[in-house]
Amino acid sequence: MQLTSGQREFIESNPSAAMITIGGDGYAKAVRVGVAIVDGNLWSSGTLDRLRTWRLRQDPRCTLFVFGSGYDALTLETVVTIIEGGGAVPRSVELFRAMQGRPDGSLVWYGEELDEETFRRKMIDQKRLIYQFEVMKAYGVA
Repeated sequence: MQLTSGQREFIESNPSAAMITIGGDGYAKAVRVGVAIVDGNLWSSGTLDRLRTWRLRQDPRCTLFVFGSGYDALTLETVVTIIEGGGAVPRSVELFRAMQGRPDGSLVWYGEELDEETFRRKMIDQKRLIYQFEVMKAYGVA
């Protein structure tokens, strides 16, 4: 399903979410993440060795709970595609540019200003990947 313009605006204004995956024990596992819409796609960042990456390889279903101000929130039931390898590096640059509101120039990583080439090397060294969310259902006060 396509997000409405209001839902997209809500995510752009509120880039913090809980990413909820399903553990092997059947319990929901939640972690706070940053999200952004890049070229019409809803993305977040992760690494190869994160438990949520392993869980998503077992079951690609994921719920995102996007925090608003006050009691506003948007819940998204999604299916995740993991973008990794060489394709993840340029997408990581796009994602973090969108999240940081920096269309060009340096990017901030752990409080440090990095030129784009250094940032790209960090993404490779950390085995960064992109979670791309296909929204199946959206609901909430947004």
